[in-house]
Order: sequence, then C-alpha cells, then structure tokens
Amino acid sequence: MVLEPYTILVMVLASLYGLFVGAVPGLSATMAVALLVPVTFFMQPIPAIAAMVTATAMAIFSGDIPGCLLRIPGTPASAAYTDEAFAMTRKGMAETALGAGLVFSAVGGLFGTVVLIVAAPALADFALNFSSFEYFWLVLLGLTCAVFITSDRPLKGMITLLLGLLVACVGLGNPAGFPRFTFGNAEMTGGIGMIPMMIGMFAISEVIRFAVDTLPPGEIVVEKVGRVLAGQWALAKKYPVQILRGSILGTAVGALPGAGADIAAWMSYAMSKKFSKEPEKFGTGHVEGIVESGSANNSALAGAWIPALVFGIPGDSITAIVIGVLYMKNLNPGPTLFTTNPQNIYAVFMLFIIANIIMIPLGILCIKVAKRILRVPRNVLMPLILLFCIVGAFAINNSLFDVGVMLAAGIVAYLLEENGFPIAPAILGVVLGGMLEENFITSMIKSDGNLAGFVSRPIAASLAAVVLLVWLAPLLRKLWLKGRRTASSTAA
Repeated sequence: MVLEPYTILVMVLASLYGLFVGAVPGLSATMAVALLVPVTFFMQPIPAIAAMVTATAMAIFSGDIPGCLLRIPGTPASAAYTDEAFAMTRKGMAETALGAGLVFSAVGGLFGTVVLIVAAPALADFALNFSSFEYFWLVLLGLTCAVFITSDRPLKGMITLLLGLLVACVGLGNPAGFPRFTFGNAEMTGGIGMIPMMIGMFAISEVIRFAVDTLPPGEIVVEKVGRVLAGQWALAKKYPVQILRGSILGTAVGALPGAGADIAAWMSYAMSKKFSKEPEKFGTGHVEGIVESGSANNSALAGAWIPALVFGIPGDSITAIVIGVLYMKNLNPGPTLFTTNPQNIYAVFMLFIIANIIMIPLGILCIKVAKRILRVPRNVLMPLILLFCIVGAFAINNSLFDVGVMLAAGIVAYLLEENGFPIAPAILGVVLGGMLEENFITSMIKSDGNLAGFVSRPIAASLAAVVLLVWLAPLLRKLWLKGRRTASSTAA
C-alpha cells in the first residue's frame, strides 16, 4: 500500500510542496495541509494521508531556513530559535545551524513515530472500554487543555473556544435534528463546512496579513551554504541528553489537544536554556537550543496523531484538518479503526518513518536552492494562493456558499489574531463541539437524566477528577502563592 509507485510519487511531490511552503515566510505548515485538502478528494485514503504527513514534516523543518538566513521564521514552530540560528549565520555557521535543524528534526520525528507505534494501539485497546460517559469527559479535557495550553491569556482562549462551539451548533447535525442558527437559509441547515472554514482561517488570513503588511522584505546575509551535514555526528555525541529530552517533551506536548509543534519548540528551547551548562551562550549563536527544539517540533507532529487516531480528538490544528479528511475517506478515527482497518494504521506508521527518512536528502536539496525559493515574489505567490483557496473551497460541494464561509472565516481569523486571540481553541471547538453534545445527550439518556451517571464508572470518575483539577489549578496556585507570602511575612 505504501510502496506503490503512485503513493511514492505523491510523497515526493508533497515533500517538495511542503519544503517550498515552509521556506516561504508567512506560509505555515497548517496552511500547507489546508491547501492540500481539495487535492486529496481525488486520491485513495493512503496516498491522501501520505501527502499530508510528508508535507507537514517537510514544512516544519523548512521553516528553519528563512529563520536562519533572513531572521524571519517560515513557520511558527521555527520562531523559538530564529534569533539563535540567525546569530549563528552572522558568525559564519549557517551550515551548522541548518544541518542541526534538519538532522535533529528527522531524529525527533522518528522518535515520535516510535512512540505513536507503541502507544496508539495500546491506547486503542484501552479505549475500547470507553462508553459515552468517558468520551464526554475526554472531550471536555481536550477542550480545557486547548484553552490553558495554547494561550498565555486563558480568557481569550475561552472566548475563541466558545466561538468554535457556536459554529459547531449550526445546522441540523444535532441529536434532536432541530435546525439551529440557520436564519431560514437552506445552505446553513447542513452546518458550516469544517474544511472551507479551516482553509479560510489558515490561508486567507495569511493573504490578508500580506496585503496589509508594509515591512520591507529581509535581506539574505549568506552568499553560499556549504556542507550541511558536516559536524552533525559530533553534535549528536555531544548533546544526546538534549536530543532525547526534546523528543520526549515534543511527543508529550504534541499529544495534548491544541498544543502542537510551535508550543513544543518554545517549551523545549526554554528547558534547554534552563538545564544547559552554558546558559550564558544562548542568544549569541549557540547550537544547543536548536538541537533540542528542532527534535521537539517534529516529534510533536507524530505525538499529535496519537489522540487523533485513538479518540478522534486532534492534537493540533493540522490533525484537526486530517480528521476531516479521514471522515471523508470513511476512516472514522477512534479505537475501532485499529480493529476494522489495521492495515491502514500500519500504513500510517510506515508513512511517518519514510517521511522522516527522505527529509534529510530532500532537505539538503532545499537548503541548496533556498536563495531562489526565498526570492519568489510574494505579490505573485499570494494571488495564486487566493485563487487556489477559492477553487478548493468551491470544489468540496460545488457551492459558492462554501467560498463565502472560507472568506468570512479568513477575515474573522485575521481580526482575532491581530488582537491576540489564539485560533487553535476555535478549531478544536468546531471539531469537538458535535462530539461533546452527542456524548452528553447519549449519557443523559442512558442514566435516565441522572447526572451521577457521569461519575458512576471508575474511568469516567478519574477523568472527571482530572478535568476539575485542571479547571481549579489556577485558583489553587493563587491560593498557594498567597499562603506562602503570608507565611514568609509572618516569619519576617
């Protein structure tokens, strides 16, 4: 299934596409996947997943290239160590910085894949014991994590989450089959399409951002990039703990709903600096932070697939789009996917391994032609992206309404991000809103309207306790700090 010539061709083309999108500043990995969705309509399930896996992995790595050469991160996941990489370029060490980003991204990606292969089937076996009660608490935990993890201002995260849940309520797709928020519009009865909305939020918002951007383009300070792999084995021997720590942290953060590679990279860079023997060198062009963060951001990609495949809960905005594609291909995510379609799951595991292996030769090629990629005129590229978005949104249902949804979502996403509101909770709200309501109604029917049923089973009660603990954590932390301050003032 994976080694068919057509699938391999799709992977190579998706890799080149992902490398290009990631290397162009402002075009994110999520946008790369969103733009691929219309193309996957015409593919079998495995090539469609192959395109998304490889494009994502390549885009996350190639985001390092403009960060290193221009001091403009290509994707949000590269922003954590952009200053470090650019400082190395200024020292004449661009090859080392780009090589570290490439090699340790592949190592981190392979580590995350091993965890996915080991953890996902074991979790799926465990999840077969879940009923609607457990799923209700699990979805609630996912939505809660999205708010607290993806935003340094949880209130703003909560507002965008509620906005996403509101969008999920639109139409007839609810347990009662009652038309909600349709305003008499026949198009709205089918709900607001998730794919047009995501294309709008991640692609159209970037087109708008480019249109209003007045900053001059960055200047490349390197004339020629030499041998990229030189010295990487020495770095691997020097920083094995950092590579392992970054990979573990990345996979763990990726598995948390709504987190994703960019948060994994920031957390990993901060941890690298905290535990480093040479923290004073950070920010001056020190490769240690790049080694650890590079392995974290790609291991997070595989980690995000764990809750997506096992529970249908996306780990990040990319897997939120992938879940939509899986439903379209009749590969409904959940524990039964592992029993009814095990061959497809093994194919996904193989795709991750191949994507991370081919990343190294293709990544070297991308670095060699980086200067030409970075010189592609943005004022030519952005109208082409806009055109592709409109055609893609229309092709889903042959409906102009979907094009309107996409444009409206793009404007809303742009306004939200410009005012500091995170987008990820809104996406999770749309994906999980229906799941939350359906499991709540099913559970209420099972328990005959008795709320005690939600904590009557051991796993459900444990998940409920975790949810409440996450909700109360900020308050408990505040009380604890207040108690310490009082104790210290009394002692003084």
